[in-house]
Amino acid sequence: MTVFITGVAGFIGMSLAEGLLKSGAKIVGVDTCQNHPLLAEARLERLRRYPGFVFLPIDVTDQSALVEAFKVYPDIKTIVHLAARGGVRRSREQPHLYVEDNIRAQVSLLEAARCLEHVEHILYASSSAVYGRSLLRPFKESDPLGPPSSFYAVTKRTNELTAQTYSHLYGFPQSGMRFFTVYGPWGRPDMACYGFAQAIRDEEPITLWAGENLARDFTYISDVVSAIRSLIKHPPQKKEARVFNIGRGCPEKVSVLVQLLEENLGQKAIITRPPRPREDLETTWASTDAMKALVQWKASIELKEGIRLFSQWFQQSSPL
Repeated sequence: MTVFITGVAGFIGMSLAEGLLKSGAKIVGVDTCQNHPLLAEARLERLRRYPGFVFLPIDVTDQSALVEAFKVYPDIKTIVHLAARGGVRRSREQPHLYVEDNIRAQVSLLEAARCLEHVEHILYASSSAVYGRSLLRPFKESDPLGPPSSFYAVTKRTNELTAQTYSHLYGFPQSGMRFFTVYGPWGRPDMACYGFAQAIRDEEPITLWAGENLARDFTYISDVVSAIRSLIKHPPQKKEARVFNIGRGCPEKVSVLVQLLEENLGQKAIITRPPRPREDLETTWASTDAMKALVQWKASIELKEGIRLFSQWFQQSSPL
């Protein structure tokens, strides 16, 4: 099995690629390594240990480069599109970059994929942010989406609509994955878990938005990889475009995350509590019924254990 992964030097990309490589798959991965280059290179070094790994320094917005890659590796049957520009608050400051990296990149990939004769499944990263200001809890894939809170959410919802359109026009079987606050070893420094840990270690203040109900459906990376691999094994029908929540299904207060980091790192956090920005949702909460029904998947790592594992890696192996 040959799997093409965009964003292979990213958090989820590396973790998925390594899991597939261990099981004997061949991985053709692309990335620009522009986000946190030191961390991206360290992730790639892990993957280069496997003989089945091929890395191509391609920007996914470069459609012609993707077409050339697909000509060299025509046996690609599964594509996992994880390359994206993340961050809800930064999307207000740099909306054009989000159009480029989240919308144009997906269109370029799908256009290039039209030259593949045997593509069986295209999976792509969406986000819990698409639920917007919905008052329904937990978030269910079948529920109407609320008004978006950020331009980042707009780009991710556009990704889902784009996937639906290409499935209708060209028959691509596609699965959108609405990730809920993924954390763990090799995670993103701009997200709460890694960012808070760095601040606690360096005795710098962390920002914890004001409000008693600030909570996230924290989902450990091994559970996310397990979910993606399960979906890869269960592709949709031709012309079908579907979406799934990938979350633990249990929101935890962000203050609990901070407390667990303090306990595991043996240091107290310096906390500031400004008002919550308009882009940030107060609470995220995934219904995982659809994943359970299709592939019998359920997240298994509780936050306490996940933070223990992350903290161990952070203290011993973090390159930053």
